[in-house]
Amino acid sequence: MDKLTERAIIGSFYKALSNDSGAQWLDGVSNYFTSNQLTETYAWLGQVPTFREWIGERKAKGLPEFNFSITNKHFEDTLDFLVSDLRRDKSGQALVRINELARRANSHWASLLSTLIEAGTSTTCYDGQYFFDTDHTEGNNTTSQSNSVTVDISTLAVETAGTVTLPSVAEFQGVIAKGIEAIVGFKDNENEPMNEDATSFLVMLPINYMNVGLQAVATPVQVAETQTVLSALKDNFSITAVVNPRLTTFGAAYQFPIFRTDSAIKSFIRQEEMGVQMKAKAEGSEYEFDNDAHQYGIDAWRNVGYGYWQNSCLMTMS
Repeated sequence: MDKLTERAIIGSFYKALSNDSGAQWLDGVSNYFTSNQLTETYAWLGQVPTFREWIGERKAKGLPEFNFSITNKHFEDTLDFLVSDLRRDKSGQALVRINELARRANSHWASLLSTLIEAGTSTTCYDGQYFFDTDHTEGNNTTSQSNSVTVDISTLAVETAGTVTLPSVAEFQGVIAKGIEAIVGFKDNENEPMNEDATSFLVMLPINYMNVGLQAVATPVQVAETQTVLSALKDNFSITAVVNPRLTTFGAAYQFPIFRTDSAIKSFIRQEEMGVQMKAKAEGSEYEFDNDAHQYGIDAWRNVGYGYWQNSCLMTMS
């Protein structure tokens, strides 16, 4: 068998990259913006003034402006192959590793956003408050609003002597309903309902809540001989669930987030200056001459940041 060529390896990488778009929940919780400089500044404009009766003359109002910046970071991943291994690779192991490199590239957005989500309890967003916080205020709305909600349930997911006791499906449904209720009830800087047109929500589950959470969203259960609140909500809203095993801190703290997914501005921003590119030191390179090896590396310039906190709610079970 002939040695794998640079062209074959790079072609295999881009094919694998295009065949896998990464985590399916990305577009539901984040907006994607391209960038042409190191740092982009985003001006978040508050809601337009409320409709009023025409008395006298028009009363034009400006829009409150909130600025924050996201700086692109440079990321890379590189593989090294001995020329002899490429020559002897009759089982396709080199291409398996190249395809795995593509999978790593596609999962990078999920990694960045998951880190951002868990940092939301201690990192500020555009209004100067932590993204998940109990006292958001802005503009004409001076009443504190909380997108960090604690719900007291009778059975808590705790580990005692190696035994894990999870919330019941009905209890988990009740917590989800409280989160959706909070999101729908948020008001904007004009003290008007922010999410009265919301129709779609995403429940993001740490791995330890996978089974109970998926059952809670998929299965209407009976409580006191009546359908649960969540079942009634599903007659009016689209509620889906995804498992995110990267949320290890939330899982240990009895927490999970809920997101509105049908708004024009999402909870988070994905910013990219340069998409994933592959570069090689292969046939005829000095690296090959000096090391009898090839290197294939990928890199990208990108970063993530916070959007509207009003489209998110962190649920804590106690």
